[in-house]
Amino acid sequence: MSVKLELEPFKLPGVSDERPLVMAGPCSAETEEQVMDTAEKIKNLGVNVFRAGIWKPRTRPNTFEGVGKEGLHWLKRVQAELGMLTATEVANSNHVFKALKYGVDILWIGARTTANPFAVQEIADALEGTDIPVLVKNPINPDVELWIGALERINQAGIKKLAAIHRGFSSYDKSFYRNAPQWQIPIELKRRIPELPIIVDPSHICGNRDLLFEISQKGMDLNFEGLIIETHNNPEKAISDAAQQLTPNALKELLDRLVLRNPNVENTMTLHTLDELRHEIDKYDTQLLQILASRMEVAEKIGRYKKENNLTILQSGRWDELLQERTKKATGKGLSEEFILKVLRAIHQESINRQEKVMNE
Repeated sequence: MSVKLELEPFKLPGVSDERPLVMAGPCSAETEEQVMDTAEKIKNLGVNVFRAGIWKPRTRPNTFEGVGKEGLHWLKRVQAELGMLTATEVANSNHVFKALKYGVDILWIGARTTANPFAVQEIADALEGTDIPVLVKNPINPDVELWIGALERINQAGIKKLAAIHRGFSSYDKSFYRNAPQWQIPIELKRRIPELPIIVDPSHICGNRDLLFEISQKGMDLNFEGLIIETHNNPEKAISDAAQQLTPNALKELLDRLVLRNPNVENTMTLHTLDELRHEIDKYDTQLLQILASRMEVAEKIGRYKKENNLTILQSGRWDELLQERTKKATGKGLSEEFILKVLRAIHQESINRQEKVMNE
């Protein structure tokens, strides 16, 4: 189901239309000297959008929650002396009013705020009558409808220069990343709203500067429009999120390494080859669907047998044995453990649903 938003092209004055749009700056504005030094070094790289956290939502009290209003004066200096656009996060109407008063150019809504429709509506009401560009981060949980809902609320306030930020999702399971990328969620958002720009936030996905290039390149390979990367003049001494911030020199190295691939297929031979390969994919997908349908028929037969013999649906020992044995076989065939576990768990859940339906007939 597609979603219709009233959008204008996300063009920023003084910023190149070439992909990727790059926004860089520290996780938090800490001192005036830190802000100006970092901004100047970023500007020298050709990056014209300076991002900095002024208000910082923290999990625990009595931790650094940003410098507040004072930092807005520093952002005005960045604008006046370096000619850069500035961007900061807002989490309530008070933040919006102050940011607008001090002339911040771009606002973004954080993941925790996106998850709260009341908070998003408060921000939307405060934005009514303005035309400032707004970026909306994904909610902390992998819920594309909640993400779309936040975008719709901001759009209904008259904001047409909208973009989404993919910053990954919180997960109870142990992950290689700070926030699991779950690329299928922003891909689904792009499918539903093709004209909506998506900016990747590798800093919050990774939580570790050593992984930033991999995620940045993945975002470009998926044809997303931009990157927002935390950059600090002295990351080791950063007050917040030190491990995921780059120096301006490291940012330059990352941007220089990026490979930007062609999103359009124009060559006839290339298109023909892709069509042939896609036909193969279609054939295998058809076979997979038939196999899954047949498997579920057997699951229903098992459900009937369990009902006749008064057995529980879940047989934990059998499920554990199947999971280990199938995972071992799959990894031996070059499939990743993460992928096959997701597939097996989804199949198992559908089998349980089928058996439960039979049991309760």
